[in-house]
Amino acid sequence: MPPLRILICGGGCAGPALAFWLARAGHDITICERSSALRATGAQIDLRAQGINVVKRMGLLPTIRRHLVEEDGVAFVDSQGKVKATLLANKSGKGAQSATSEYEIMRGDLVRILYEATTMDNVHYMFGVTVESFEQDDKHVVAHFSDHTTGTYDLLVGADGQGSRIRKAILPPDAPNPYRRLGLNIAYYFIPGSPETYARIRPTYHAGRGRLIFRRSHNDTETQIYLFYRNHDNDAAEMEAMLRASPDQQKQYWTSRFKDAGWQTPIFLEGMKTTQNWYCQEVVQVKTDTWSKGRVVLLGDAAHCPSPFSGMGTTGSFVGAYVLAGEICQNSEDLPRAFQRYDEVLRPFVNEIQKINPWFVKLALPETAWGVAILHFVVGLICWLRIPQLVARFSSEEKGGWKVPEYPELKYGEKS
Repeated sequence: MPPLRILICGGGCAGPALAFWLARAGHDITICERSSALRATGAQIDLRAQGINVVKRMGLLPTIRRHLVEEDGVAFVDSQGKVKATLLANKSGKGAQSATSEYEIMRGDLVRILYEATTMDNVHYMFGVTVESFEQDDKHVVAHFSDHTTGTYDLLVGADGQGSRIRKAILPPDAPNPYRRLGLNIAYYFIPGSPETYARIRPTYHAGRGRLIFRRSHNDTETQIYLFYRNHDNDAAEMEAMLRASPDQQKQYWTSRFKDAGWQTPIFLEGMKTTQNWYCQEVVQVKTDTWSKGRVVLLGDAAHCPSPFSGMGTTGSFVGAYVLAGEICQNSEDLPRAFQRYDEVLRPFVNEIQKINPWFVKLALPETAWGVAILHFVVGLICWLRIPQLVARFSSEEKGGWKVPEYPELKYGEKS
């Protein structure tokens, strides 16, 4: 078979990870990204479980190691900054990752690593354009771009995030809402840091009323601030309107919710006013039975976002890209079969990483000071007994026991 001509919509992590494998297998890959340049921004992300295995097979782990954020664990603190419990990262090289992964990295660094790796394999990037519409037949997909050009491809991949327009285009008219709402919202942004505020242990503060705050230090000049807020009965409509508002209005909303939170919140809210790296979103999962239609297929958060609360989004993107590439290369003459196999192989892993009990969300963000005190006591006791270290050390590195499949058709670049 001649190489497939493949268009990937989305230049974050999932799309370039897929391009990495397919280009090495000899296919002709184009990535379109709506941003005018490489969007090498964003907060701290991590690799876990089977995602580490996939990155090893890509041969990128040594490069990623050189860009890791030095985070050694998580400290639960009270309003005075007193540490009530500390969960350390599992850096033994064995077992499961803890609340902090051994492989913490800034999203921008990971995006740049993937970009450099894929451009070496002649992957073509189109910046400042996206797919506005498309039509397909049994042999081709014709994509219409936002710059009024068109292109004909053998395959279109929607790797365009949890708000995917490609997904919306292929879902049946009577399909259920793909979003599973967890009743939780998050804002994250950067403020100036200093050597005095730099810390390798992430302080985490429960402010009551369903609020959670933590700060992360990726260097000694910038600090990441994360605010979590759990919806109450009368919040949903107001929160939905806020997410459509301007950044200034969003900041006003979050300030009103956290102005009395205590701890270091006044510093964080002051820094919020002038930050240029501002993001807020509803915490959702994407759940759909439709991952493909004809010659169009979904990947990463567009297909199965597990939510930031799971800590498995980046891992899910890398694993999904590897499986989709393997199935395409094994079934390049029969793409419907490739997509069927992609679903059959990956779906059990996705079901595993999407296991989040709504009650866990409530327990993790207590409403009352009494609830916060109980949480601190329980976590403190567990840490004192060293249970997290034992669980991490002796747990399987494979989430849910799902094993990463072997695809001889893919050219591995595995390094230690």
